[in-house]
Amino acid sequence: MDPFFIKALQLILSLSLLIVLHELGHFIPAKMFGIKVEKFFLFFDVKFAILKKKIGDTVYGIGWLPLGGYVKIAGMIDESMDKEQMAQPPKPWEFRSKPAWQRLIVMVGGVTVNVVLGFFIYMMVVFTWGSPYIAPEDMPNGFAVDDTFKEFGFQDGDRVLQVNGEDLKNSIDINKYLFLRDVQSISVLHQNGQEETISVPEDIGSQMFEQGVMQPFVPMTIPVLDTVIEGSPADKAGLKKGDRIIAINDFEVGYWHEVTRQIEASKGKELRIVYSRNGEYASMEVDGQTAGTIDGQQQSIAITPDEEGKIGVAPGSSIEVSREHYSFTESISKGFDLAYWTLHDYVAQFKYVFTKKGATQVGGFGAIGGLFPDAWNWQAFWMTTAFISIILAFMNILPIPALDGGHVVFLMYEMITGRKPNEKFMEYAQLVGFVILIALVLFANGNDIYRWLFE
Repeated sequence: MDPFFIKALQLILSLSLLIVLHELGHFIPAKMFGIKVEKFFLFFDVKFAILKKKIGDTVYGIGWLPLGGYVKIAGMIDESMDKEQMAQPPKPWEFRSKPAWQRLIVMVGGVTVNVVLGFFIYMMVVFTWGSPYIAPEDMPNGFAVDDTFKEFGFQDGDRVLQVNGEDLKNSIDINKYLFLRDVQSISVLHQNGQEETISVPEDIGSQMFEQGVMQPFVPMTIPVLDTVIEGSPADKAGLKKGDRIIAINDFEVGYWHEVTRQIEASKGKELRIVYSRNGEYASMEVDGQTAGTIDGQQQSIAITPDEEGKIGVAPGSSIEVSREHYSFTESISKGFDLAYWTLHDYVAQFKYVFTKKGATQVGGFGAIGGLFPDAWNWQAFWMTTAFISIILAFMNILPIPALDGGHVVFLMYEMITGRKPNEKFMEYAQLVGFVILIALVLFANGNDIYRWLFE
């Protein structure tokens, strides 16, 4: 099956699960407090629904517009903007007739479910599959370091030992720590066997973002091809899995990061690539003709990258990935840690959304779908679903009218002052919030379309 459809299927399944459970977080406490729930919908039923059925007082259904879901609670100013109902005297079974503390529980129910669900999924994933990590000793060649970080004293071949004086169990986490957490110092083992503790600037995360250096530490791997994408420039030229890149544009390459640097430096122009196959240099056929010339032990081929500046290859890895397994009780603690740090890191990077550069990187459903793997993998599916659940919890609690967080703000105001906000004000606030949300959705998905068309 085409990777696009695999990603789309995973996205629909994941969002459907999360939306239904989120709405249940509102539905269940509403029912417990005797509040009438008029509708429970997966997706929005603008004008019509794909499927609906009334059971008791509630109409359950599936809408056609996959932008979320909702429960319509009687006597509540929400996205339905049911002014006629709100103009009637309050009924005992309506949301507005219940004590503020009960209404608060109903409103935070959805976010609570998303947080608990994220924790539960992480817990079950680590219990079932364990937690992968790459120890410093499992990286024989260390990291290739971006030039901007060499100015601080880091070197190609460094192995990361500690961050802020504490052992870093998973070496690959170093980029995430630098960008999203409070890193003050990093202890490394240089290739010459010397250990050194290097201080980094307090605003290192902001520097990485502004400079576009999001992966300053990349594992050094031998440039032996593990993947050659069908139909790519490399595939058409004749490169095969197992081929080793020897040189690009007369620059000898020993590691994969040097290959990517040379390809990027070419800016899409023709590349002359020397490679070996099965320990020997091989000839390549292009349009039925042998390309390149043999010069001593070297043979070269011309390849022009595609419009994205890529030739369609990926290396294998000589790095050993270890996996730590946990008992059921240990997985509870580990799952909680994963949920906490996922939320922490997402909140930490949220500030970049309000920058000019960050705004252009905001993504919609296309970006979310891109989080899922090309091939179906249950571990990756559940890890991504847990991540999205945590994101939904954070986004929904933002103090924007029309979101759960907006309702919570108004309820907190009522509980503190003892006065309800004016209903007319609530209607206008809800309308403004809804317009803001629609604008954000259009902007985020517009970014996806722009990237798809022009990047």
